[in-house]
Amino acid sequence: MDFGFGPEDEELRGHARSWLREHLVGPYAQARGLGGPGSEHEGVTARRAWERELGRGGWIGQGWEVPDGAYGQRRLSLTGQVVWAEEYAALRAPGRVGHIGENLLAPTLVAYGTTEQRDRYLPGIARGEELWCQGYSEPGAGSDLAGVRTTAVRDPADGRHRITGQKIWTSLAKDADWCFVLARTEPGSRRHRGLTFLLVPMDQPGRVEVRPIRQLTGTSEFNEVFFDGAVAAETVGGEGDGWTVAMGLLALERGVSTLVQQIGFAVELERVLAAHVAHTGAGADDPVLRDRLVRQWAELRTMRWNALRTLGGSGDQGAPSVAKLLWGGWHRRLGELAVAVRGAAATAGPADWGREDPYENGLDEEQRLFLFSRADTIYGGSDEIQRNIIAERVLGLPRETR
Repeated sequence: MDFGFGPEDEELRGHARSWLREHLVGPYAQARGLGGPGSEHEGVTARRAWERELGRGGWIGQGWEVPDGAYGQRRLSLTGQVVWAEEYAALRAPGRVGHIGENLLAPTLVAYGTTEQRDRYLPGIARGEELWCQGYSEPGAGSDLAGVRTTAVRDPADGRHRITGQKIWTSLAKDADWCFVLARTEPGSRRHRGLTFLLVPMDQPGRVEVRPIRQLTGTSEFNEVFFDGAVAAETVGGEGDGWTVAMGLLALERGVSTLVQQIGFAVELERVLAAHVAHTGAGADDPVLRDRLVRQWAELRTMRWNALRTLGGSGDQGAPSVAKLLWGGWHRRLGELAVAVRGAAATAGPADWGREDPYENGLDEEQRLFLFSRADTIYGGSDEIQRNIIAERVLGLPRETR
């Protein structure tokens, strides 16, 4: 596509910048830079309040394929959305806690849901009041999503599904109000058949239990979620059609959102470059490190051009998988580079580790980046699964024996 910023975009840029500076004050200013992958646990209360502030400003739901203002949101063009994201990242505004509802569930409801479902759930997301998490992966069905074993049985008394099973790697589950769950509703069905996409309230004591998963960083961005007869409020796309809905949502997760993600990557790369200068001196006489830094910069630019190329929809069904392979590997290499520029000092933590001073309290930004980015090539669909998708669905190679 022909991507460029016009006069309207530059006018929006000035308005967005002014709004952010005016509203990023008080507790919101203190939450600047908090949140995002690897630090979802930071400042959640302030970031939830900030989500509502964004909602009052109409900044949530800019890309929804619905009329402008239908749910209190302002509709922006693709270039306008990029402008907003750039200004948001430049001012280090708080990491979004509502992105799963805004960028994944809402577009899915627009594509597959009913008018009644859109009118019920989109306003809460647009106001920043209702947070969502994603119930896809299971201990035995992570990247191979078709192996889902969580079951849902329709109760003849009220027609609602009762869900039993376990989900894992569920981001923001501790704070979410709702979860969209992929469950097997047809007994005896296998693989992608017999699955249904369900909307489930999280506030069901005794029926929904969330257990945080402690990670390498010492924090708990991910969670296990256990369902024991949990009641689903809605079915999206019809019973048994969950695979179609789930795949439509994953295309959104792996494709469109990567451009905004890269803006955050650029900030991290700048921080690594600054650390390189600080620890080795301006000019940096290590040619290998210099080569790696330049390569990271060049690859990030390439990812941006690729994302811009596919932003309007390229029709290439392999594009989301290519995007995931690109950014997952790039970010993991950035984490490795972040500690490489520090040298031996990167292996050191707090002087005294103990129960009162656990090691995660002493991790600096580079160490945390290194540890968390180990997961980038796994979550959201592992590299192996993405390559299988490209090989089988795009290149037409024989399917892997299962």
